[in-house]
Parts: sequence; structure tokens; C-alpha cells
Amino acid sequence: MSSRSFASFGPVPCRTEDPPTHDALLAAFLSSLSVEGTACSVLYSAGVRHFLHWLDQRGIALGSLDDGIVQRFEKHRCHCPGYSAHEKVYKADIAARVRRFVRFLEDRGYVDVTDDIDDFGGHLAAYSATITKQQFAKGVAQAYRSEAEHFSAWLRLSRLAWGDVDPALIERYAHHDCRCPVYRKRGKLVRSGTKRRRRCARRFVEFLRGRGVLASVEPVADTDPYMSAYLGWLKQHRGATDETIRRYRADIARLTPMLGEPSQWDAASLRRAFERRSKETPGSISLIVTIMRSYIRFLIGQGECRPALLHAIPSVQRYRLSTLPRYVDAVTVEKIIEACGTRRPVEVRDKAIILLLARLGLRAGDIRDMRLNDIDWRAGYIQVKGKTRRPDRLPLPQDVGDAILAYLASARPKVDEEHLFVRVQAPFRPFSSSAEIAGIVSRVLERSSIEGLPTGSHIFRHSLATNMLRAGAGLESVGTILRHSSPETTAIYAKVDLPMLMKIAQPWPGDQSC
Repeated sequence: MSSRSFASFGPVPCRTEDPPTHDALLAAFLSSLSVEGTACSVLYSAGVRHFLHWLDQRGIALGSLDDGIVQRFEKHRCHCPGYSAHEKVYKADIAARVRRFVRFLEDRGYVDVTDDIDDFGGHLAAYSATITKQQFAKGVAQAYRSEAEHFSAWLRLSRLAWGDVDPALIERYAHHDCRCPVYRKRGKLVRSGTKRRRRCARRFVEFLRGRGVLASVEPVADTDPYMSAYLGWLKQHRGATDETIRRYRADIARLTPMLGEPSQWDAASLRRAFERRSKETPGSISLIVTIMRSYIRFLIGQGECRPALLHAIPSVQRYRLSTLPRYVDAVTVEKIIEACGTRRPVEVRDKAIILLLARLGLRAGDIRDMRLNDIDWRAGYIQVKGKTRRPDRLPLPQDVGDAILAYLASARPKVDEEHLFVRVQAPFRPFSSSAEIAGIVSRVLERSSIEGLPTGSHIFRHSLATNMLRAGAGLESVGTILRHSSPETTAIYAKVDLPMLMKIAQPWPGDQSC
């Protein structure tokens, strides 16, 4: 039967008197062990007696013990009378028991511990409560708790302070040869693995940052003053989202090293940099053009760039009306909805998302950002902000409302989160990107077993517009439902309105009119 090997870290009492004899310390240590059977006590007693003898031989005081001294003990060439520790495995096991003894001395105040790493017990208790609140699975929660305890013990033994914690230190912890005095399964060392140590330590460190124990990591400021000013202008005056700012920063940062100071830019260097960048990412040339022209306009307004350079970025030919929008017919859309199961919580959530996409033509970002208070149940409306962040009210269809209610009643985790849709696995957080919505759509389409379906969440938006036009709705109505800010955006769907096209189509020379 496994049990916890020690109590939680607590405040170290202040000791002014000399420590008792070695025999008294050993007796107190053995009585504090929460192990079963006499065999474990014998093993601990032998290891600690050997360690105390070795300390006496080298004149090392108890108050100076740390992990470095324990490592010296583990690696020493043993010629101690009455002891035999030549076998490597045996010495490693003894060292692990000795570290537990050092831990006991720390908790009793006989070994000095820096005040900065003293209050582990309170932090671990608060962290455990947070893990419980986030409703992790039992095994996952236990892993996070045990590794937080492990990380704390390693820091304390290594005499490291909270101020020393950084990514490099976490890597040291992840790769250390563990002999820490932490929980052992049936008295044996349980190796947790490098990836688990790193992942769990990072989570614990983030918790400590939120708790104020560790300083928050400030975002790295842009060294380019022009970049900093431009991104601030985007945020304040253009209302750009964090995702837009991230994309703009990345693309501009790839181009500016090729150009130097804005005052030195010329048309030839701009074209060379643009051509080089466009070869790297040919699929996003039009976006690069938009970003660079926006940046140049800002620099022109600040007087840092010549106005004529705005025309140095070549235009990209975009034939918006050269292809037909991808869509599926209304019958296929209903088959996809029918393929959504309702047996598991994840299936209930996915069905509600699919219905919102299919019935209202919402974007993936609309689903991601939707809040609980966006739904007016009494009036039967749902509020959607969209790209422009201007709230629009759309009617809530009956089947969509029923699906959302089923999700709220039986499938949504009971968490304090204002977003409507959250992940079904702990921690129950909202979706971080639109790609997760696209992944849900992909799973549902695969489950439908219908071959030849286009991929992506936007297919439902295209299908709604196309099916509305073929049912006799006008482009203006379609634009209203899809919340297009410009009629030109809706005009792309005119190509699929076959009855209207037949009325205006000109006859082929020599043939009768349609």
C-alpha cells in the first residue's frame, strides 16, 4: 500500500539551541516516517547512520547540509568502517533516503533554509485547490500536484530562491537525476519523465506568477521605435485585435531587416524585399501588400518616409469572381446535422456549433467569441459582434435554441466562464482560435460519411448564401443575414443565382436566346 512519505512543507521553526545527538535525531526521524513495516525502518536507519558517520569523518556541520553535500556522499569512495556502499544502485537508494532525512532536519529547523523558499506548504495547498476547481481527471490532477511538490522539494534541496526560477532552471529540473525526497510508490523511486516534469513545472510556475509569488513575464518590447508606434496606433485608432497585431508585427519584422531605416528606403529596395518575401509565402501575397502599404502610410504620416514610396509596393491581381463559391446543397446540410450525435457531451456541444454555422451562417470567430449573455432567450435573439465588433442581432431559430439549451443543461462543464462554448477536457477554457472550430467541423464531416465534401467551417456560410439565392432571396437579404459591410462582398454569390443569370444572359452568336 502506498502512502505519502512526508507532510507538506511548513514554516521552519527558529532553533537557537544546539541540535541533539545523532542517535536522538535518528530516533525522531524514524518516528516521523509514515511507512509500514520494520524493514523500511531498518533501511532508513542504516542509510542515515552511514551518512551521519560520513559527516563526522569530514567535519561537516548539520546546519550546512544541502543537495551538494548529499551528492558528495553519494559519490564518495566508501571505506567507512562497518558500512558497505560500493554498489551504485545501493548508493543511489541510500542517497534518496538521506535526502528525506535532510528534509526532516529542514522542517525541524536544524538546517538553515532561505526565507524565500520557506512557504512551500501554503503555495502547494492553494495550487491543489486550484487544480481541484479546474476539474481535471483524477490521474491528471494527481500528476500536477505531485510534480509541483517534486519541483518545490528540488528547489529547496538545491537552495534556490523564487527569484532564480526561469526557463533555464525549469530545464535543469526536467533533466535532473532525481533522488528527491518526494512521494515514492511502495518505497521505490518513480521516474516521471522529462516532458512531464517540464510541463507540470511550467503550469506550477504560471500559477505562482498569478499568485504574485513570481514576477510576471512582461512582453518583449519592440526594439524598433517605428514598429512600436505603429502597433500602438493600430490598437488605439484602428481597433485592431491582438491576433491582427501579432500577424502585422511578424510580417513587418521579416521585411524591415532587408530595408534598414525608413528614411533610407527607396522603390528598388522595397520591390526586392517584397519579391523575396512573396516567394517564401506565395499564398499570402495580397495580405503582405495590405500590411506593408498600411505601415508605409503610417510612416508617411509621421514624416519618416517619402510619400512616393506608397506606390512602390506592386499590386496583386485578384480575380474575385473567377471561381464559384464552394457549397453544399440544403439536403446535404441536413444530412450533416443528422450525423451529429448526442450521446456524449462533446457531441452535444458540436451539434449546437454546427447548427449555428448552418442556420445563421456565422463565422468561426463568431462561435469562438460568443458569450452566455449574447443570447436573449425571451426575445429570441442572439447577438453577434463579428469582424467589425459592431453588435448585430440575429433571430434565434428553434432548433438552434434547443441545441444550445441541451448543451447548457447536460454537456457544458460547470465552470465560472462567460464564453458560451468551452473545451470538454479540463481545464475547461474557451477556444483559443478559429482553427479549433474548423477542427470540430472536420470531425463532424468525417462522421457523416458523405464523400466529396469541402472542408472548413466557412462552407456552411457559403452554403447558406447559395441556398437562399436559389430559393428566391435577393442579394440584399443575403448580405443582411451574412452581415456583409459592403454589397461587393455579397456580389460574389450572384454567380450561383442561375435563374437570374438566365434572364440576363446574352445568346451565343447564331443560337436562340435562353
